[in-house]
Amino acid sequence: MDAVHPESAEPDRSEPVLLTRPAGGVPPVVEQPRSLRLAAAALTAGSGPIAIDTERASGYRYSQRAYLLQLRREGSGTVLIDPIALNGDLGPLVSALGDTEWVLHAASQDLPCLAELDLRPDRLFDTELAARLAGYERVSLGALAERLLSYRLEKGHGAADWSRRPLPREWLVYAALDVELLVELRAALHAELDRQGKLEWAAQEFEAVRTAPPAPSRPEPWRRTSGIHRLRTPVQLAIVRALWELRDDIARRRDIAPGRILPDSAIIRAAQENPATREDLVALPVFGGKQQRRRSGQWFEALRGARELDKEALPSTAAPNDGPPPTNRWADRDAAAAARLNAVRNVLNRIAEENRLPVENLLLPDLVRRLCWQPPSEIAVEPIAEHLRERGARRWQVELTAEPIAKAIRESEDAHADQGG
Repeated sequence: MDAVHPESAEPDRSEPVLLTRPAGGVPPVVEQPRSLRLAAAALTAGSGPIAIDTERASGYRYSQRAYLLQLRREGSGTVLIDPIALNGDLGPLVSALGDTEWVLHAASQDLPCLAELDLRPDRLFDTELAARLAGYERVSLGALAERLLSYRLEKGHGAADWSRRPLPREWLVYAALDVELLVELRAALHAELDRQGKLEWAAQEFEAVRTAPPAPSRPEPWRRTSGIHRLRTPVQLAIVRALWELRDDIARRRDIAPGRILPDSAIIRAAQENPATREDLVALPVFGGKQQRRRSGQWFEALRGARELDKEALPSTAAPNDGPPPTNRWADRDAAAAARLNAVRNVLNRIAEENRLPVENLLLPDLVRRLCWQPPSEIAVEPIAEHLRERGARRWQVELTAEPIAKAIRESEDAHADQGG
C-alpha cells in the first residue's frame, strides 16, 4: 500500500493507514552552511509549533551526540540536518527556533544532545509525557499515532548506527516520518488533556523537563556493570573497577560504545576467575578474540594492579547509598517505616487510579521511599508539602498528595503505636 498522509487524503479510520513515506518526499540532508541558512529561513517562515527529533548512535558510540536532526513545521515542511558535517555550528537554526514551542516525544532523551549544539527550547510539549498524564497505557510514538490519528508507522532504524555516512535512504525515510505526525499528535493530546482538566499539570511537567539540570555523575559508575551482584570479595570488585575504568578510557578516546570494546560479561568472568597470567586471561571467553588479544597486555596489567592493591585501597563490598535501603529489608530494619510505605503507596495508587495516571507520574517512587523512610518531624500537611517541593515535586502533585499522605502516615503511626511498636 502506498503511503497516505493526513494532508493529502482522508484515511479509513476503521483501519490504521500505513505511513511509509513523508508528505513531499524525503528532503536532501542539510550539510553545508548555505543550505542551513535556507532551511532556517524556511522554518522561520512557517507557523505554529516545531516538531523535533534526533538520531544518535547509542550502542555504537561512546558519546551521545546527535548525528541527525529532524524538524518539521506547518508551512515549512520537513528539514533534515547533519550536525556532524556542519561541525556543530548551527547558529542560523538557533535563531530560527527561538521563541517557538518545540514538540518532542520523550524529550528528556533528546534535550541533552540538542543542548550540546546550543539548541534549547523556550517552550516545550512532550507527547510521550502528555500521553502518560492523559492515562494512555501505550505511549510509544507508533502506538499513539495509531490510536489517536489512525496512522501506523513502520518499525524502523532507531537502534541503527547513525554515525554511518552516507546515511541510507531508507534510514532517512524513517527519520523524516518520526516528525511527520508530531504536531498533529500534539493537537490531539492537547485536546484530551484539556478535556480531562490536566493542561496545567502538563504545563508544569513540561517546564520541569525543559529546565532540568544535567544528571549528576555517579560516584562509582563501575558498580553498574551487569552481573556485579554475583561478586562477593573486595578483590573481585577491584578487578571490575580496574577493567571498567580501562575500558571506559579506551572507549572515550576512540568514541566507541564501551560494550563494543569489552562486554560486561567478560569483565565479570575475569573477576571471578582472577587469572594468574596473561595466558590464563587469554584462555577466558572473549579475551581470546583477535581484538582482545591485541589488548591482552593492557587488560592483564589492570587486573594485576587491582589484585596487588593494599587492603585500604580495595573497594567496599557495600555500594555507597545516600538513600533508604531496599524496601524488601524495611520490615526487619524499621517496621514503622515499612508500615508508612505501605499506607502511602495504597493512598497514591488510589489517587492515581481516580485521576487516570501512572502512579510513578503522580510522585516519583524514590521520592516516596525517602519520605517514608525519614519523614518530617511534624506529620502535617505543610511539612509534608514542603518536603515534596524541596525534592522536585510539582505544584499539582503536591496539591493532590500532601494532605492524603499526611493522613496516611498519621494513621499508620497510630496503628503501629497501638500494636506496641
